[in-house]
Amino acid sequence: MSLARRVTLPAAILSLAIGAAAYAQQEFSGAINARQGHMQIMAFNVGILGNMARGNTEYDAEAATTAASNLAALAMVDGRGYWVPGSDNGAVENTRALPAIWEDMAGFGADWQAYGEAVTGLQAAAGNGLDALRGAMGPLGNACGACHDDFRQPSD
Repeated sequence: MSLARRVTLPAAILSLAIGAAAYAQQEFSGAINARQGHMQIMAFNVGILGNMARGNTEYDAEAATTAASNLAALAMVDGRGYWVPGSDNGAVENTRALPAIWEDMAGFGADWQAYGEAVTGLQAAAGNGLDALRGAMGPLGNACGACHDDFRQPSD
């Protein structure tokens, strides 16, 4: 095999691999953007409630009820299209979704159901005073944390 061919073949293979990775990134960008946007809206509303619960902002029953209702609405969104196989952090960039999601979809679904149950309790409690809000934040934090521990790459 000539020297030019020995250099060209690995370069071509590397080029194909890079091209495939770029294609995968592009192919999954809609699903990744949708799920990340969904999570950002969740985090925004949890932040409103968390700041009230910690005393960083004044408790406001109307704002607490609205944020909890937003979380409940987000829990009802059918997000199956967000979780496209091959869109994990091992296959594409700019996502913290672990391959464990697809390896244990039942566990992932159970964590999402626990989140929905916690949000239902939070929605019922949020407008009933600061103590009620604080009491309902614990189950929400536990539900979110359980899913993040199992299915999300920690931030660096």
